Amino acid sequence: MSESIDTAKEAIEGAQEAEEKQRDGSARNVAVLIAALAAALALAEMGEKGAQNDYLTHHIQASDQWNFYQAKTIRSNVYSVEADTLESLPAAADPAVRKRIDAARAQAKRLDDDEKTLGRKQLMEKARESEELRDHAFHRFHLFELVVGALEISIVLASVSVVTRVRPLALGAVVL
Repeated sequence: MSESIDTAKEAIEGAQEAEEKQRDGSARNVAVLIAALAAALALAEMGEKGAQNDYLTHHIQASDQWNFYQAKTIRSNVYSVEADTLESLPAAADPAVRKRIDAARAQAKRLDDDEKTLGRKQLMEKARESEELRDHAFHRFHLFELVVGALEISIVLASVSVVTRVRPLALGAVVL
């Protein structure tokens, strides 16, 4: 009888050791999973910051370009009003006045469309391009935000699975 008790004790001890090894192995695997998730999180956060910087850069560019567009619109309107005012004068036929009218109209036209100094037409195109780049960067930023959130939740699930020894939580972390 003593032999069977010893055998039972040895079997119980063997089972306990096997269980501890399995727990240690599972804990180690989850620790490696957490490390991999943390590395992925760091990379995702770097991507998120880069996308955020791109968004802000293109947003500022678009804003600046639209501000220049508005300034050129005001200046163009001033030259157009000057030309209209001079034409309404009784001395509009005078060659000197006619020269000023033509110069004002030419200046207004140059402000509207000029490849060299970027007229309103060119500024509008550049501003729209910057807006497209800004919107694309914002979309990337939003996607990185989602990835970062998912990775943070995965890390929490994996950590809790070690403490509670509930393996499905670790599986949930892997799936997420």
